[in-house]
Amino acid sequence: MKYKYQIIFLGSLGDLSEEIRTLFFEKVKELKLPIDSFVVIDDKNFQSKYLGKQPSFVFYFGDKEGNFKNVDLVDRLIKDGTLILPIYYNKEFFGTEIPKKLENQNGLLYDPTKKDKIINLALESFGKLRQTRKIFISYKRDESTSVAIQLYEALEKNNFDVFLDTHSIKQGEPFQDELWHRMSDCDVIILLNTPEFLTSRWCKEEIAEASAKKIGIIQLIWPEHKLDSTSEFCFPTQLYASHFEMEVFNDKNRSKLKQEFVDELVMNTESIRARNLASRQDSLITEFTNFAFSNGKNVTLQPERFLTEELGENKRRIFIPIIGIPQSIDCNQHDELRREINEFNIESIYLIYDDVRIREKWLKHLDWLNDYLDIKTLKKQNFNKWLQQN
Repeated sequence: MKYKYQIIFLGSLGDLSEEIRTLFFEKVKELKLPIDSFVVIDDKNFQSKYLGKQPSFVFYFGDKEGNFKNVDLVDRLIKDGTLILPIYYNKEFFGTEIPKKLENQNGLLYDPTKKDKIINLALESFGKLRQTRKIFISYKRDESTSVAIQLYEALEKNNFDVFLDTHSIKQGEPFQDELWHRMSDCDVIILLNTPEFLTSRWCKEEIAEASAKKIGIIQLIWPEHKLDSTSEFCFPTQLYASHFEMEVFNDKNRSKLKQEFVDELVMNTESIRARNLASRQDSLITEFTNFAFSNGKNVTLQPERFLTEELGENKRRIFIPIIGIPQSIDCNQHDELRREINEFNIESIYLIYDDVRIREKWLKHLDWLNDYLDIKTLKKQNFNKWLQQN
């Protein structure tokens, strides 16, 4: 790869910045990304290492005393259009702890329980995690409506795009089709496993569907109930009366989880979202590779988690696994590979994706985009046929 991703640490550095750095590379390893595709820059090596035209993300750590550091470097980064995340410590003192040059940046109030969010913001900016952070809440209406709404509101507040049937499906839409469509595009499912949850045919199918698509499930098991059904990607938590306000857990309209548990759940959701991405990519890559080999294609998995097919005469085709539903913005972002991989003549780039349960109207839209965009999409059900013909 010609380009490297620049992780830049500026401001008042210390124990927190070192911890964020360590956690960042732990997450990179978890996502099975090559460590050497990232370069770490701080004020000591900035002049020798920083390249203005490389993808970059800056963690700027504020100072509680207002002794701002590296302001000259911040000025250069702003002119380069680099993404900068100011991190401050007291809710009322952003203007005191962060230099004026960064007052228009959307800063993050430091919370020790939300370090995963700090890391994921950087990975999202590099396209290593989806910028849309989609969560699906699965529940039985006549048992856990109040808790489902409570979690919906808490996750929305923390910048997740949350699907809850009562809030997310427009009138006039085919209910079950839209539900499956939204599930296929989510990162994590939060399943409220109440005593009668599995008596519903649809609830059982949701577990089966999530398991088949390898979507991570955070399963909350109600008090006086047990884990009856699980999947390979299930993260179960047994609830007790003490987890609920006033220990009321069996009233669909009044039951509420305690706030400290909800905060912890949001944090775990952030962590599992990233962890689950690699396993879903693995599944898609393996399926495509098996079809490619069976059709005599010479494909190779690159460290950056995309596949290349050698066509001879220094030409390549590239196949990039997309988790969830491809968007037109995915096509634009991945067109950058043409500039990054300069040692080969790239004939074409395809985004490969699992089309199961995606609504027909959206599949037709993706097919229509293929007629107009340089970056094409290729659905899983067509892998074998396409490889036979191309």
